Amino acid sequence: MRLLARFVVRRRRWILAGTLVFLLAAGILGSSVASHLSVGGFEDPASESAATERRLLEQFGAGEADFILLVTAADDDVDAPGAARAGLSLTDELAGEQHVADAVSYWSLNNAPPLRSVDGSQALVLARLVGDDDEARAAAEELSPRYTRRGDEVTVSVGGAGEVFRQVTQQAEDDLRRAELLTAPLVAIALLVVFGTVVAATLPFAVAVLAVLGTFLTLTVLGEVTQVSIFSLNLTTALGLGLAVDYSLFVVSRYREELAAGRPTEAAISRTMQTAGRTVAFSAATVAVSLAALLVFPIAYLRSFAYAGVAVVLLAAVGAVLVLPALLAVLGPRVERGRLWRRPAERTGDGFWHAQATRVMRRPVPYAVVVIGLLLLLGVPFLRLEVGLTDDRVIPAGLSSRATNDAIRENFETREAGALSVVAEPGDGAIATAEIDAYATRLSRLDGVARVDARSGYYLDGSQLPPDELSERFGGSGSTWLSVVPDVEPFSSAGEQLVSTVRELPRPFDVTVTGPSARLVDTKDAIVGRLPAALGLVALTTFVLLFLMVGSVVVPLKALVLNVLSLTATFGAMVWVFQDGHLAGALDFTPTGVIDVFTPMLMFCIAFGLSMDYEVFLLSRIKEEYDLTGDNRTAVATGLQRTGRIVTAAAVLLALVFVAFATSQVAIVKLFGIGLALAVLVDAFLIRATLLPAFMQLAGRANWWAPRSMRRWHLRWGLWEAEPVAILDDAVPTSERV
Repeated sequence: MRLLARFVVRRRRWILAGTLVFLLAAGILGSSVASHLSVGGFEDPASESAATERRLLEQFGAGEADFILLVTAADDDVDAPGAARAGLSLTDELAGEQHVADAVSYWSLNNAPPLRSVDGSQALVLARLVGDDDEARAAAEELSPRYTRRGDEVTVSVGGAGEVFRQVTQQAEDDLRRAELLTAPLVAIALLVVFGTVVAATLPFAVAVLAVLGTFLTLTVLGEVTQVSIFSLNLTTALGLGLAVDYSLFVVSRYREELAAGRPTEAAISRTMQTAGRTVAFSAATVAVSLAALLVFPIAYLRSFAYAGVAVVLLAAVGAVLVLPALLAVLGPRVERGRLWRRPAERTGDGFWHAQATRVMRRPVPYAVVVIGLLLLLGVPFLRLEVGLTDDRVIPAGLSSRATNDAIRENFETREAGALSVVAEPGDGAIATAEIDAYATRLSRLDGVARVDARSGYYLDGSQLPPDELSERFGGSGSTWLSVVPDVEPFSSAGEQLVSTVRELPRPFDVTVTGPSARLVDTKDAIVGRLPAALGLVALTTFVLLFLMVGSVVVPLKALVLNVLSLTATFGAMVWVFQDGHLAGALDFTPTGVIDVFTPMLMFCIAFGLSMDYEVFLLSRIKEEYDLTGDNRTAVATGLQRTGRIVTAAAVLLALVFVAFATSQVAIVKLFGIGLALAVLVDAFLIRATLLPAFMQLAGRANWWAPRSMRRWHLRWGLWEAEPVAILDDAVPTSERV
């Protein structure tokens, strides 16, 4: 860092000029990032359900109905001549659309009872949109306004997975823009309060612009070679601004501290880079490693957050250790211009945070017991975590697709859009009709099955109805598939059980299964199966990084334990609120009894990284003081005094960013924002300000212990730029010393 500091000071104008060129290029090339990203990527492409879905489309031209019209008869009778004519006409019109592969309805299927509501006033038209997720979204955007109608005979509203997902994406994008408009002024005001000067308060925004625009450019390039989720943009803006504030606050505060000690600009920057700059680099590494763990999963949605997260973290770090010091070198003492208020200087041993550390270390056991008890109490609901996939209830009840799907859920006995598709593997010979008949009969008798459609006919609770012309869509003698229509919610434990039962049911030929419930089962398996590898990667690399910094095995282990305790409490609170439905009215969301399967892993990686972010900030200063004094108690108190205000200010500012995203009307975005805001606040105020000094006091000098072999390894390979500041002074040229 010493060499980098000298390079930055001497080449500051070249660095700033290069940064401006990069920002201009990133702004131009990355401005269209959204058009390069995908709205899909929520399943494992190697799973049974995904492979079966591809085969179903390629071999039979079939697939799930994802565009549904709910038709309500004007006289509450869908069998009335006028309603029937309107229904058939509507079906033919939709089937003729360029973006629709096929369309059937209650009327075109000879008044099929499952497609009529219980009271007979409504009926369904089922259609499948062609293309991948992005093409289906574009098709739904075009078709939905044209098929939302109110006529003399019937009223038509649009639902189905395709339209729901289109509205979820659109709502999330609108909420993101609103959150950004809300966040910027709030963060600006908070920075003015924290820094006290206008010039210093503007510096984090420079780092944020670099991180966000640079990540947009990165995602644009990646979007050309792999599938990247459009939802990664939410993380880019939130984390980009949050980490820019964190890192800038730490660097600028240390720089101002050095200036206040009487050092000239060059010496102040050198000292800042050797201490705060090194800490920021370590912090960025821990956050990046946590987010990189998402690459373990084969699901593009999760991997996209790794792409965006790692890019924005590294760019924020580059901005903080390269661009920001160059700006400070140009500004010099002028960083104090535009002063609004002046914080009284604290002497060593003074201040709230020193008093807090001393208070905790005087009675470490009671403080530790109370805080751990509180965290465990908060974490208890986590034991009953249930994960699933989101459905239409993730968006507000006022949106059209949600209202349509609610009506279908309440007024129809079966779940036509949630049908399982069972594709037969013919093997060496043809599949006999008798074999299909026997297998379909067994399927129709299963709990949770309303009807089975097959080449040999239609089956309800073991009874067979003869086939018709529509039965031809299930294939010929060489291969075939069956549609298993459930009478349970697809995204539920009952839906999962149905998939397991169908896959295990004895049959005369091999089969594979797809459909909404099958995707849920396979997605959970893909995440749970790779969860140990992801968690192990995060734990191991974090331990190694912290050991390289402090040369101790106790401190890294303590950090891992405290972070897990903090995150368990956060997850417990999220289960209590969003899964169990407490505060649903106040927060305006519909509880479904499950948490989105992707969110816990996303929150863990992001929150764990941010927790280690604050851990590194605090430990680096404690280690610096311990190297100076050799006194564990003094080092902890002084370290917390020097960083406590910075860490809590950074946590509050980051929480503001996440709370702004919690204003979203999409439940999973709301969960994400509230969960991460709670995580950083719990970590800053309960873990860093209370449990950490308590544990450090209880361990005493053992905090810095490591086996002799590891200490020798650390002496050779550890990072040693945190020598006592008196030693660091020797590295500063004589002309730059005070």
